[in-house]
Amino acid sequence: MFRTVPDPYASLDASDPTSPQEELAAENVSLRLLLTQAKLSAETLLEQAGIDAKEREAADKLQKLILEELHHRIKNTLATVGAIASQSLRNAPSTQHAQQAIEGRLLALGRAHDLLLQARWTGAELRTIVKGATEPFDNPDKPRFSIAGSDVQIASGAVIAIAMTLNELCTNTTKFGALSVPAGHVAISWAKDGPASRLHFTWKEQDGPAVAAPTRQSFGTRLIETLGRQLKGNVRLTYEPSGFVYFLDIPLLSLES
Repeated sequence: MFRTVPDPYASLDASDPTSPQEELAAENVSLRLLLTQAKLSAETLLEQAGIDAKEREAADKLQKLILEELHHRIKNTLATVGAIASQSLRNAPSTQHAQQAIEGRLLALGRAHDLLLQARWTGAELRTIVKGATEPFDNPDKPRFSIAGSDVQIASGAVIAIAMTLNELCTNTTKFGALSVPAGHVAISWAKDGPASRLHFTWKEQDGPAVAAPTRQSFGTRLIETLGRQLKGNVRLTYEPSGFVYFLDIPLLSLES
């Protein structure tokens, strides 16, 4: 036989203050009250910490801007890496040469980024860029580079172009130019042309082997010419009896903005 179990709520109606409907409504009211109090408490804590709604909104916008800028820089870096790899592979006589070229250029790119990171991407002083680029190729016991020039602040957009150019020049002179022999030397100098608002930058190799203009333009040559044009400058490469000379004539505005 089946035993009937009494419904505990059968004797309660909607008007009964102790009914389930009323209890549920009371719980909802209590929950809303707690949430409201929690919100007020959070606002109070933020106010005590000195953070108001406008500051939080500004912080959110700044974070979004930083992320967008980071995304932009990463895309540019990846594009640069892709171009380096593609051109290095295309012009290398062997896989080993391609690997060495790619590694050298990526290391130079990394050093340029390290320099910018230290300066918080605001730029760097030209002398610092030159020293950073030439140091891996120099001999501390017998310096192979002489560096002379006035203080010039370089904006972040131009730092990488200059650092990559110097890396190509250093690599080339080590293999074929002045630094390929013990007595070789490189003189690096620059000067501002105030009236014309331009910078004259010179890389001059001395006491190295005899040089001659190449019969075929290499990727390295195209790279330094392209980087010069990227900065709206004029690049001149000459192969003098005394050694190779690289000359860059560039608007100061391209370096400082």
